[in-house]
Amino acid sequence: QVQLVESGGGLVQAGGSLRLSCIVSGSIFSINGMGWYRQAPGKQRELVGSITVGGKIVYADSVKGRFTISRDNAKNTVYLQMNSLKPEDTAVYYCNARIFVRIWADYWGQGTQVTVSS
Repeated sequence: QVQLVESGGGLVQAGGSLRLSCIVSGSIFSINGMGWYRQAPGKQRELVGSITVGGKIVYADSVKGRFTISRDNAKNTVYLQMNSLKPEDTAVYYCNARIFVRIWADYWGQGTQVTVSS
């Protein structure tokens, strides 16, 4: 069974920083892309950033220059460093990974709340 477990969310003032981590565990053969999504109340889930196994990175325009995604392939872990946080970054942040068990499939974490106060 595959599990994605996020950590690092919390409450921070505007301008502050947080670092999210997501560890993938279970009977995994291979992991391809990994990424972070977020969903604010009343809004659709949106991509924050993604990173391929080779290190190719994509960011949402709203976080470019403030957020940094990285991964440690040896630890099956993806990180999201969030700096200069704004109240509009408030959302539940979800980790996503494309994982090969018997077939390639997308897996999700349970989400971690990030709240930025003004």
